[in-house]
Amino acid sequence: MTLAQPEARPYHHGDLSRALVEAARRILETDGPAALSLRAVAREAGVSPAAPYHHFKDKGQLLDAVAHEGWVALDAALMKARQESDDDRRRMTSLGVAYVTFARDNPALYRVMYDCSRDKDALPDQMKEEGAYCQVRNTIAHAAGDGVSEIDLELATIAAWCAGHGLAEMSGFKQFESLKALLGGEEAFLKAVFDHLGMFAKFDRG
Repeated sequence: MTLAQPEARPYHHGDLSRALVEAARRILETDGPAALSLRAVAREAGVSPAAPYHHFKDKGQLLDAVAHEGWVALDAALMKARQESDDDRRRMTSLGVAYVTFARDNPALYRVMYDCSRDKDALPDQMKEEGAYCQVRNTIAHAAGDGVSEIDLELATIAAWCAGHGLAEMSGFKQFESLKALLGGEEAFLKAVFDHLGMFAKFDRG
């Protein structure tokens, strides 16, 4: 799922906080994190250099807002993938493909999401409750059925999440190009990898 980049234009009215977050995303995706500053975001949004400080005390707080938007978008992508599949095994594969595709299409945003989460005491709210993390957890829980302990369910969710994160980091490696061609392309490659993880072996009802 590719996030549509907002059109760059001067800000005149409305939600300044959102305009600044959108401006930050544009800078991140075009120029990278090193180019991001509150002054640069103000210039990109077409507002005065002091305007961002009415909403964000510093660059870190702005990045947290950008990361929040990323987690919400990832949740939407995973929910769509989950709803489009008709059984648990295919659902998990679809979730994995959607996760890697999101990371591939939004590399700077994806990196900010994890950079802003790494040193926090708790997972982002968007990974808990009904967020992206729970899209995976709920799918595994449905496949597992009754009698699976909470700790096993949590460990299985972490394992599945780490598999998606690892493939997102490695899927662009040139070493995989020949295998992708053999399998029929990028998406076929991603599906094949997730199909071979065996993450449902313990919970197989058959």
